[in-house]
Amino acid sequence: MTGRRDFLIGSLVAAGLAGCAGVSGGRQKGGGKGILFGACRSSIEDVKIMRDLGYDFWEWSAGAAFDPNKDDTWWQTQKEEIAKRPLPLRSCNGFIPGKFRLTGPNADHAPALDYAEKVLRRADEIGVKTVVFGSGGARNVPGDFTGKDRPDLEKGTRQYAEFCHALVKRVADLKTTAVVIEPLRPNESNIINYVFQGLAICRDVDSPRLRQLADIFHMMMGGDPATAIIEAGPFLAHCHIADYGTRQFPGHDPRETRRLAPYFDALKTIGYTGGVSCECGWGDSKDFAKNAKTAIETMKGLV
Repeated sequence: MTGRRDFLIGSLVAAGLAGCAGVSGGRQKGGGKGILFGACRSSIEDVKIMRDLGYDFWEWSAGAAFDPNKDDTWWQTQKEEIAKRPLPLRSCNGFIPGKFRLTGPNADHAPALDYAEKVLRRADEIGVKTVVFGSGGARNVPGDFTGKDRPDLEKGTRQYAEFCHALVKRVADLKTTAVVIEPLRPNESNIINYVFQGLAICRDVDSPRLRQLADIFHMMMGGDPATAIIEAGPFLAHCHIADYGTRQFPGHDPRETRRLAPYFDALKTIGYTGGVSCECGWGDSKDFAKNAKTAIETMKGLV
């Protein structure tokens, strides 16, 4: 198993460093039904606005929602606060803080595993579907590409995969919540930049507790083709979205909406029924209702 995994991880690192092909144009026919729309907002007022506009869920920071450093008394109160929102908390981002080291010579998985397990158990308790494993600060392989201390990306990717294996074993009994691997564009992370790289780890771990995320903004900016969504197929459990270039809400620049179309076509092709969550800038807070309306109309117009 170890030899096969090492070959797999080495291959995906090499391919990732070489880059990916661009997205081909053309709309595809598909059902487009069942996709759930959400946004990363937390105040009661904003979630009410989202509900009234037809959003299906909200997304929040895992650290803020489930803070493992807080005791069970705090957690009981926190559950009541979360329940006051008029939409379900379906997903959380910001999984592993940067103070933990998952890769590199000083990697220490034990405290990160303790932290992550408590987050996931609290998330599962209230029915959260996905916790997003981006966590660039924790996963980035330390080193300097310009000097002698070059990061060992193959070893770092292997360490990341080993953490995923260990975490899944700890939380195999969860009923609802899955961790979803989030590829980040190359200028934000030096490993796991493309969907196929996360997918290789998901397939190797082979557990319903580990699934794949497609962040359409990172895919567009990093050159990850929409066909990667089709390849992910049933492993795909969550999506993030933001406008190309500006990272603002979908529809912020209507001229760029065409770039989103192939990715939504791919979601329709696989019959995707998970969440698509706006992880983006919203402009001035007083304009949130107007901009959130533009965002959901833009997304629904693509399905």
